[in-house]
Amino acid sequence: MSVFHDEIEIEDFEYDEDTETYHFPCPCGDKFAITKEDLENGEEVATCPSCSLIVKVIYDKELFMSGEVIEAPLLSSETKLELVQT
Repeated sequence: MSVFHDEIEIEDFEYDEDTETYHFPCPCGDKFAITKEDLENGEEVATCPSCSLIVKVIYDKELFMSGEVIEAPLLSSETKLELVQT
Protein backbone atom coordinates (compact mmCIF):
# COMPACT_ATOMS: atom_id res chain seq x y z
CA MET A 1 0.00 0.00 0.00
CA SER A 2 1.33 3.40 -0.98
CA VAL A 3 1.35 6.36 1.35
CA PHE A 4 0.79 9.53 -0.63
CA HIS A 5 2.39 12.79 0.42
CA ASP A 6 -0.65 14.58 -1.02
CA GLU A 7 -3.45 14.39 -3.59
CA ILE A 8 -3.11 16.96 -6.36
CA GLU A 9 -5.46 17.77 -9.22
CA ILE A 10 -3.98 17.57 -12.71
CA GLU A 11 -4.96 21.21 -13.31
CA ASP A 12 -2.39 22.24 -10.68
CA PHE A 13 0.48 20.57 -12.58
CA GLU A 14 2.55 22.37 -15.24
CA TYR A 15 2.59 20.63 -18.63
CA ASP A 16 5.75 20.38 -20.74
CA GLU A 17 4.66 19.86 -24.37
CA ASP A 18 8.15 18.81 -25.51
CA THR A 19 8.37 15.85 -23.12
CA GLU A 20 4.58 15.39 -22.69
CA THR A 21 5.15 15.39 -18.93
CA TYR A 22 3.25 17.02 -16.09
CA HIS A 23 5.30 18.52 -13.22
CA PHE A 24 4.47 19.73 -9.71
CA PRO A 25 6.91 21.16 -7.12
CA CYS A 26 8.11 18.69 -4.47
CA PRO A 27 9.02 19.87 -0.94
CA CYS A 28 12.59 18.58 -1.51
CA GLY A 29 13.10 21.21 -4.23
CA ASP A 30 12.74 18.94 -7.24
CA LYS A 31 9.47 18.22 -9.07
CA PHE A 32 6.97 15.36 -9.11
CA ALA A 33 6.49 14.05 -12.64
CA ILE A 34 3.98 11.95 -14.54
CA THR A 35 3.80 11.55 -18.31
CA LYS A 36 0.78 11.93 -20.54
CA GLU A 37 1.26 8.29 -21.57
CA ASP A 38 1.12 7.22 -17.90
CA LEU A 39 -2.17 9.07 -17.50
CA GLU A 40 -3.56 7.49 -20.69
CA ASN A 41 -2.70 4.09 -19.18
CA GLY A 42 -4.64 4.88 -16.00
CA GLU A 43 -1.62 5.63 -13.79
CA GLU A 44 -2.34 8.05 -10.95
CA VAL A 45 0.99 8.24 -9.09
CA ALA A 46 3.49 11.04 -9.75
CA THR A 47 6.98 10.42 -8.41
CA CYS A 48 9.85 12.67 -7.44
CA PRO A 49 13.20 11.62 -8.93
CA SER A 50 15.15 13.08 -5.98
CA CYS A 51 13.32 11.69 -2.95
CA SER A 52 10.88 8.96 -1.96
CA LEU A 53 7.74 11.11 -1.91
CA ILE A 54 4.83 10.30 -4.22
CA VAL A 55 1.55 12.09 -4.86
CA LYS A 56 -1.79 10.86 -6.12
CA VAL A 57 -2.89 12.67 -9.26
CA ILE A 58 -6.60 13.46 -9.40
CA TYR A 59 -7.87 13.57 -12.98
CA ASP A 60 -10.72 12.47 -15.23
CA LYS A 61 -9.42 9.25 -16.79
CA GLU A 62 -11.89 9.53 -19.68
CA LEU A 63 -10.23 12.76 -20.82
CA PHE A 64 -6.87 10.97 -21.12
CA MET A 65 -7.99 7.77 -22.82
CA SER A 66 -5.85 7.16 -25.87
CA GLY A 67 -8.86 6.61 -28.13
CA GLU A 68 -7.67 3.22 -29.34
CA VAL A 69 -10.26 1.63 -31.60
CA ILE A 70 -10.56 -2.12 -31.78
CA GLU A 71 -12.33 -3.29 -34.92
CA ALA A 72 -14.83 -6.12 -34.79
CA PRO A 73 -13.88 -9.25 -36.75
CA LEU A 74 -15.19 -9.34 -40.28
CA LEU A 75 -18.04 -11.74 -40.98
CA SER A 76 -17.56 -14.21 -43.80
CA SER A 77 -20.00 -14.06 -46.72
CA GLU A 78 -21.54 -17.39 -45.60
CA THR A 79 -22.24 -16.00 -42.13
CA LYS A 80 -23.76 -12.87 -43.62
CA LEU A 81 -25.98 -15.02 -45.83
CA GLU A 82 -27.11 -17.09 -42.86
CA LEU A 83 -27.94 -13.91 -40.92
CA VAL A 84 -30.03 -12.58 -43.78
CA GLN A 85 -31.90 -15.84 -44.21
CA THR A 86 -32.81 -16.28 -40.54
